[in-house]
Amino acid sequence: MTTDEQAQPVFPLPVRGDAYQRADAGLVGQMGQVSSATACAKLHGMGIRRTWMEGPQPLATGQKIAGSALTLQFMPQREDIASGLAQEAVERQTALWAVLEAVQPGDVLVIQAYGSAFSGCVGDMLVRYFKRKGGAGIVVDGRIRDAPRIRELGVPIWCTGTTPHYASQSELFPWAYDVPVAAGGVLCLPGDIVVADDDGAVVVPQATAPEVVATAQDHQEWEVFSRMRLDQGAKLGNYYPLTSESRAEYEQWRDQQRSSQR
Repeated sequence: MTTDEQAQPVFPLPVRGDAYQRADAGLVGQMGQVSSATACAKLHGMGIRRTWMEGPQPLATGQKIAGSALTLQFMPQREDIASGLAQEAVERQTALWAVLEAVQPGDVLVIQAYGSAFSGCVGDMLVRYFKRKGGAGIVVDGRIRDAPRIRELGVPIWCTGTTPHYASQSELFPWAYDVPVAAGGVLCLPGDIVVADDDGAVVVPQATAPEVVATAQDHQEWEVFSRMRLDQGAKLGNYYPLTSESRAEYEQWRDQQRSSQR
């Protein structure tokens, strides 16, 4: 089979999902104040248990993002439809190039790659373009390449590691974008909110985000109070979590703090 024949597969690629609504920018900004741990815990309390993407770790520590999910799906290669033999000559016609043209400011690109150790889903040039388009960060259920240059770019990335391979060099092929993806065992829909920090990446369903924000703010505030009291020598069981007595003490402290800031 020739390269030209591969460029005209029997199944039209790339696949693009239906139009979707990105998360409200104000809501995303509020989610940016919520840690991944708190978001995960609050969603668990709401009955949504699989939200943390197992596998992706920060390429550089100390970074935090929240953004509307823009999704990219890799699929296994099948030579009569799609293979990576022609490298970028073929890849530029795939969902990998197309999804980068769809990036809007604040987007988090979420990539389904099955944890593959042999597919460098994005590299320096693509991440550079992603940054220019205003993307907030990238979460890859798989690997990247050109890690030193990407670190220099400062784009926050969560991935399972690095590889010298290009995206379609081995077993996968960029197939679809703006579609539901499975990343690290978690379902991510286009427009969901992704929160990621040193503890990992968490998917917050868009419809649940207002409740997560509301409950997380109180949770994070009382944890500040509890840390203070523990540092002062208080008993753990009295302040983590709060009892009815320590809750009343916290609320008094909180009101005093807010009054002093007016």
